[in-house]
Amino acid sequence: MLSAYQKQLVQNSFKKVAPIADDAAAIFYAKLFEYDPKLKTLFKSDLRSQGKKLMMTLGIAVKGLDNLDELVPVLEQLARKHIDYGVSVDDYTPVGNALLYTLKTGLGDDFTPECRKAWVITFKAIADVMRTAAYPSFDPATYKNVKYYHK
Repeated sequence: MLSAYQKQLVQNSFKKVAPIADDAAAIFYAKLFEYDPKLKTLFKSDLRSQGKKLMMTLGIAVKGLDNLDELVPVLEQLARKHIDYGVSVDDYTPVGNALLYTLKTGLGDDFTPECRKAWVITFKAIADVMRTAAYPSFDPATYKNVKYYHK
């Protein structure tokens, strides 16, 4: 569970990344495709416009940490749409790792161990909500294919 302090770390650190959103999105996709080249086939549109959508969606999710009752249905709907794009249950892990790498790169020294931990907890919670919505048989308690790095 995310503490109030961790939520604040996530929200404040995202505010520092938002001004470099285009660069952050480019870093994210470059690293994502390095981690898992097959994911590139899921993106049919221009990556620059996709990056803008990514950063906007991340902003909504980060702000939504203040009201989870409103955020969860948005994440669930997004997850169901991602099924149509060909996203699999395992694709969330390289996404999380690419996000952590992007944050580490964009925040530099501000990506402290406690900031990293707050983001890992946040992303895991988001991914679990989305996986559960998209794949009804998904059980976060038994899912073992998740390793987040970039300390």
